[in-house]
Amino acid sequence: MSYQVTARKWRPQKFGDVVGQQAVTRTLRNALASQRLAQAFVFAGPRGVGKTTTARILARALNCINGPTPDPCGVCDACIEIAEGRDMDVLEIDAATHTQVDNIREVIIHGLSIAPVRNRYKVFIIDEVHQLSSASFNALLKSIEEPPPHVVFMMATTELEKIPETVLSRSQVYEFRTISTKMIADQLRVIVDAEEIAVGDESLQLIARDAEGSMRDAQSKLDQVVAFTGKTVGAEDVATVLGLVGRDLLLDTLQAVADEDAAAAFALAARAVEMGYDLRAVVRELSRVVRDLLVLSVDPTRIGDPEIAGEGEREHLKALTARFSREDLLRAFDLLTRAEAEVRTAAQPRYHLEMALLRWIHLRKLVSIEDLIAGSGFVAAPGPSRTPPSKPAPAARPSAPSATAAPAARPAPASAGNLKDALLAEIRKAKAVFYNTVVAQAQTIEVAGDRVTFTFSPKQRALSDEFDRNRAWLESIARQVAGRKIGVAGVQGDAAEPKAASPAAAGADAAATKKSALRAKALADAGVQAMLEVFPAEIRDVEEM
Repeated sequence: MSYQVTARKWRPQKFGDVVGQQAVTRTLRNALASQRLAQAFVFAGPRGVGKTTTARILARALNCINGPTPDPCGVCDACIEIAEGRDMDVLEIDAATHTQVDNIREVIIHGLSIAPVRNRYKVFIIDEVHQLSSASFNALLKSIEEPPPHVVFMMATTELEKIPETVLSRSQVYEFRTISTKMIADQLRVIVDAEEIAVGDESLQLIARDAEGSMRDAQSKLDQVVAFTGKTVGAEDVATVLGLVGRDLLLDTLQAVADEDAAAAFALAARAVEMGYDLRAVVRELSRVVRDLLVLSVDPTRIGDPEIAGEGEREHLKALTARFSREDLLRAFDLLTRAEAEVRTAAQPRYHLEMALLRWIHLRKLVSIEDLIAGSGFVAAPGPSRTPPSKPAPAARPSAPSATAAPAARPAPASAGNLKDALLAEIRKAKAVFYNTVVAQAQTIEVAGDRVTFTFSPKQRALSDEFDRNRAWLESIARQVAGRKIGVAGVQGDAAEPKAASPAAAGADAAATKKSALRAKALADAGVQAMLEVFPAEIRDVEEM
């Protein structure tokens, strides 16, 4: 017998053999068992998932010598001839070839009244039916709605939305789904074992993942790999033949971004070019790994899922997941999606890949809004907050402040003479925004015994209130600095007695008072505080808009 490609040799012959479409096959089996059969079916879904195969099985089930039956025998003349595509009563029509209305009239409509030669039903299987012209669909409408009792229409399409509603309303529509990577890999395992081909699970996972939900594509890719390697297939062979981007390159790139190592990122881009990879595929696979990390950050138990990670890379992926917050990964996915479009149309795709990796590294320096607010000093939070260092150590980038983080090193006790300076330095180090917007605005700071008093003017009531809300934290800092219990108080000074002044001086004083109040209001604004936390700036003047 001449050689047959895997997709044809292993084409399902009964409903139970169809992989990943249990909802469709179960419904059809029940309809056959109860004799509740429609006369027009539409099978819609992606390529290579079993639409035409299911139509052929249904044709066998209708015309089997034991039928109509949900389990065709497979050995009668009708079953054998339909499986081989040579049954006179089952016509398979390619709609791309028979687009025009004259073809439809000649092939289908004129033959509707002719009884089947041998079978119970005359079956018309129209593949890629969406490619028919509007006139052809109109010509079919009456036939689909009221066909002779011995005629059944089965229409397959990858683009359901292109079929007129008038046709869909006259048919039973079955939507086929893409097949999971695991189901494809399991079926490939059955095939290679039967064919006595030595293939590891990792290699089958690569083929299944590259098939993107299509069983036929997976079987075709398996044929291609086996033609290259023979009866023994390795993961490197699969990557070479199918042009897949090596997982080691992808994980090394993630590692370089996590380490914020721009030099390594440029070197890895060069490595991708030297290995002849399609750079668009590199970016697409990077986005897939980012998606996998995001899945693991949400559900760590998925680490054992073969669709997420192979057995040899699970520990590496687990370690990388701890290096990125969910915000990091969401931003990275958006960046890589845009980069893929840029690389596709770029004259120099390598440059766009390099710039995308560099932007990704700089995105790592962004701080989440929760961390920003927690570090601003305007929300009571235990312990010092995280502030973005110029080049943070990778392990110091949790997605949120940790409640179990090790406490900061306790400073040496300060003497009474330098208590004030040491306290101010610690406050500024821990909460720079709070220091700049509140502490530094105090009129006087006095140390007397075991008490530090901050005095605010009557016009700084908002700052004084904010100071009081942080007083417990200030006392804990003072205790660390002094090595003993220190009281911290914020008081408001008395207003100065008004002096007689000229109208011009009075106007100037009023303007100054208004300016001071406006400055205090601006400094107390949460948005201004957040900006000062991110950007090292000083507010020199304020103006009312």
